[in-house]
Amino acid sequence: MVKLDILSDPLCPWCYIGKANLDRALESRPLHPFVIEWHPFQLNPDMPAGGLDRREYLEAKFGGRDKAVEAYANVQRHAEAAGLSIDFGRIERTPNTLDAHRLIHWAGLEGRQTAAVTALFRGYFVEGRDIGVRQVLTEIAAGIGLDAGLIERLLAGDGDREEIAARDAHSRQAGVTGVPTFIVAQRHVVVGAQPPDLWQSVIDELAGEDAPNGTPDAAGSA
Repeated sequence: MVKLDILSDPLCPWCYIGKANLDRALESRPLHPFVIEWHPFQLNPDMPAGGLDRREYLEAKFGGRDKAVEAYANVQRHAEAAGLSIDFGRIERTPNTLDAHRLIHWAGLEGRQTAAVTALFRGYFVEGRDIGVRQVLTEIAAGIGLDAGLIERLLAGDGDREEIAARDAHSRQAGVTGVPTFIVAQRHVVVGAQPPDLWQSVIDELAGEDAPNGTPDAAGSA
């Protein structure tokens, strides 16, 4: 088996697209060797706890409405090519995702990490839910089979907040500047929402090796 570590943020559309492309490749290679683990990376670590109005945030980030629309039109094209239907019009706030990353961590302890990531992406990009709100996160947790009462109590406390923040900071110190970032076999870095055929090539090369080495590096835009 080969470890595939994925650094991602639930509010990152390129992460959603990157996951969809990876999923297509994995479906086409059912005997793939990957064991997947998701890791926290906040695109906006200084985001206020209650988040920000999405339109105001994007216009400030991109330098005006027209540039924000242009940037997200490109995202929409790539999302459609990946088979995703993103409804940006339903998203009212850009959330702080620290609690969402806590949920992903707890889901991982129950063997439900990828299910949590999938549900968070869908909740935010398809349903327009505010994944910075603890009640929303509790409902998402219940939807993937986690104990809603337990998750509600954990979210009300500070458990694992420092650990998640420390893991995020460690990735930045290691040189990660954007997501999605994929690390194959703890050695080879693949950055960006890469197309399915790249992942198919990586899987095919791994399958032809006696040991997981020599996998080609790849780079892309986050």
